[in-house]
Amino acid sequence: MIRTAPEGRWFIAGAWAIAIALVIVAVRAGSTLWWILAAVWLGISVWVVAFFRDPERAWSIGEGLVVAPADGKVVGVLETDEPAFLGGRTVRISIFMNVFDCHVNRCPVGGTVAYRHYNHGKFGHAGAEKSSLDNEQSSVGVTAARGKVLVRQIAGLIARRIVTDHEVGSAVRQAQRLGMIRFGSRVDLFLPVGTRTLVRTGDRTLAGVTVVAEWS
Repeated sequence: MIRTAPEGRWFIAGAWAIAIALVIVAVRAGSTLWWILAAVWLGISVWVVAFFRDPERAWSIGEGLVVAPADGKVVGVLETDEPAFLGGRTVRISIFMNVFDCHVNRCPVGGTVAYRHYNHGKFGHAGAEKSSLDNEQSSVGVTAARGKVLVRQIAGLIARRIVTDHEVGSAVRQAQRLGMIRFGSRVDLFLPVGTRTLVRTGDRTLAGVTVVAEWS
């Protein structure tokens, strides 16, 4: 049984309702065209379930390590300024999620949510460098035992909904669900300069599982 995110259940129900209706029409019409349409939509319905999957990953790897906040491909590891929460130079790890990746995001460390900010913006290609500044995004800052981290959920070309679960003051566990972005998108993880990064551009990550950095 595949566990799915609550945000996707209406999409799943709608997709399968259409699939069932198309099969019924195909049976009654006896038309090859309707059967082809039904088969194509059945494939889409299976994809919708897979897209909104929410696998259980509720374990802690350790306070000395930082885990990936998203499933996907690392598209950049670089130094940049992050003045809003960390207040200076940081290491930014950018993870791009395509439409086949699980889009549930997870906390990279355990700690307390100390910052939240939602910025309305554009819906450009999430893999582009400027998307970290220009695109619709939600930023969550967590104060952990070893320092501060910031997770930025960034909308993409077809993403139109960012969900962030925790309010300021909430205690969160490492690998606990942080939120979700519907459809193609990106997550940036900001860490203090000096944190030892363990991934590089092109690597694949699993949210809450892949260790991406180690506190110095």
